[in-house]
Amino acid sequence: MINIFEVNETNKMVEQENLDVRTITIGISLLDCMDSDLDTLNKNIYKKITTVAKDLVKVGKEIERDYCIPIVNKRISVTPIAIVGSSACKSPEDYVTIAHTLDDCAKELGINFIGGYSALVSKGMTTYDEYLIRSIPQALAETDFVCSSVNLGSTRCGINMDAVRLMGEIVKETAEFTKENDSLGCAKLVVFCNAPDDNPFMAGAFHGVTEADAIINVGVSGPGVVKTALEKVRGESFEVLCETIKKTAFKVTRVGQLVAKEASKKLGIPFGIIDLSLAPTPAIGDSVAGILEEIGLEHAGAPGTTAALALLNDQVKKGGIMASSYVGGLSGAFIPVSEDQGMIDAVTAGALTLEKLEAMTCVCSVGLDMIAVPGKTSAATISGIIADEMAIGMINQKTTAVRLIPVIGKDVGETVEFGGLLGYAPVMPVNEFSCEAFVSRKGRIPAPVHSFKN
Repeated sequence: MINIFEVNETNKMVEQENLDVRTITIGISLLDCMDSDLDTLNKNIYKKITTVAKDLVKVGKEIERDYCIPIVNKRISVTPIAIVGSSACKSPEDYVTIAHTLDDCAKELGINFIGGYSALVSKGMTTYDEYLIRSIPQALAETDFVCSSVNLGSTRCGINMDAVRLMGEIVKETAEFTKENDSLGCAKLVVFCNAPDDNPFMAGAFHGVTEADAIINVGVSGPGVVKTALEKVRGESFEVLCETIKKTAFKVTRVGQLVAKEASKKLGIPFGIIDLSLAPTPAIGDSVAGILEEIGLEHAGAPGTTAALALLNDQVKKGGIMASSYVGGLSGAFIPVSEDQGMIDAVTAGALTLEKLEAMTCVCSVGLDMIAVPGKTSAATISGIIADEMAIGMINQKTTAVRLIPVIGKDVGETVEFGGLLGYAPVMPVNEFSCEAFVSRKGRIPAPVHSFKN
């Protein structure tokens, strides 16, 4: 039973500590929409999405009203579009028509984002995979709500270096296509190693082919809640520190479980997973870097940062799995630079570099996220950074990702404004020594020896 103390505690988390349900995401399978005729395919997609998710925004608002819990985003993820369009699409331009259909669905439903403009190419690329990938710059430039992701590697398959090289070029092209808007298209494009099928967070969400016809996934976030809890145990032992994080994560996850169950009941769609991710916002006090500083660092990036982040990530997961049997997605701590005021401050102070962020990705939930780099950064360098991050995920059997934004026309020392939850970011320096010969090799990096577990 929930007692009055717990009710008051939750109210305080919402009102004073930035607790929110970051998203209710409906995952929708589009496999039954497939058709060899492009017009028919687009009509099927529009009808399926607008039918299944017609009440998403309404139900989200009802839950907010009834439980006084902010639900920041209502989102949709769909089956990777490279697969859905494989019979009908004969060119990259054909895939762009599907991106427009997805965008039309988002506008009709009033949702915040729709994800799944995606391809899964961890071992090799089909012709239709390549068509979709080459369509990404145009698709993201011509739509408002579509998000795109590409899975380039996995522990079981290795790393598709042909796709890594191509994605460096695609990121650069996407930046050029949206340069009038500070290359914002790149903020809606992420590349993965070991991408999960059930992630509700954008830009990486897609509805995996192993999932049901429709599913409800909920993402909960509360870095401000964790930071406030740690302020009360300042100077205590690591045991007390860990217990505090774990108990706080438990409480936050229970809020997400409540919202997920209620959304599932109201929408008549099965509940999938809770993603407990400490995803920061630009709001003061809603920062993962702030948690690391509360643990005892002058700035994120100081010696000890990777250890502190590992501790935080692990305790968040432990608290989450005690609160719900269905914790999934990317659960843990996110370290996006532009969305976290503490990370921005650390970069500005010179405490946090791209290389240190890469080290931190070994122990966090995702990877190099929302990082602005000079617009002159070459496609080969971007591919090299992607390859490094894919290797971390492959070897460590974890999800890693890269969302870099080469801001055309801007250089180190300048700042780029993205607005809203995306915040702003200082343009960070990138190692300018060449890796062209490395990323130009054809083929794939094979799976590591510990992947052979059959």
